[in-house]
Amino acid sequence: MTDKNFDENAGVPEGEGSDATASGPASQENPDANEARAAEGSDATPAESVDGFTVDDILNAEQTAEAAAEDTEDDAAASLLNDLKRVQAEYANYRRRTEEQRELEIDRAKGAAAKGLLPVLDDLDRATAHGDLEEGTPFFVIGEKVRAVVERLGVVAYGVAGEEFDPQHHEAIFQQPTPGAEKSTILEVVEVGYRLGDVELRPAKVVVAVPAE
Repeated sequence: MTDKNFDENAGVPEGEGSDATASGPASQENPDANEARAAEGSDATPAESVDGFTVDDILNAEQTAEAAAEDTEDDAAASLLNDLKRVQAEYANYRRRTEEQRELEIDRAKGAAAKGLLPVLDDLDRATAHGDLEEGTPFFVIGEKVRAVVERLGVVAYGVAGEEFDPQHHEAIFQQPTPGAEKSTILEVVEVGYRLGDVELRPAKVVVAVPAE
């Protein structure tokens, strides 16, 4: 019995025992340690290096012919766009000036036709002031028709006693010093003025009241 146990123990190689069994499989490396070593290795590479090129290499690189051609095309497109905008603005201004000039020419043409009727209007005003045009009479009807034609042309009469004197539109045929007058005003309208739009057909002839001083 004793010999059998001794033989079994003797079959175990020396140096192999509890220590060999405790060691178990080969130890594995810690992942955190690997990452730390990788980080240390990255410090050795310059931060500005990208795929083997530094920032200075990228900034100092010569522009390729293709890139230069694209830049030239972009500059040409921007120049053409600016030219187009300038032409559009000039055309818009041209249309506006042309329209304004056209309207002015129309007013001048109407004014030339209306000027021939101004003496007739003066006679109608005098006849009305003297009571020669009674309502319902044939001459009264004719006078109203003439006035309606003038109004349709756009002719406007101006010049009323009490208005402030304006040398741009009123023609002073006499100045009357008037006590209490603080500024030049129309004292009497000798001949009514007429305008058509911005066209002056005839200035109003007036007597002007001026300060007595």
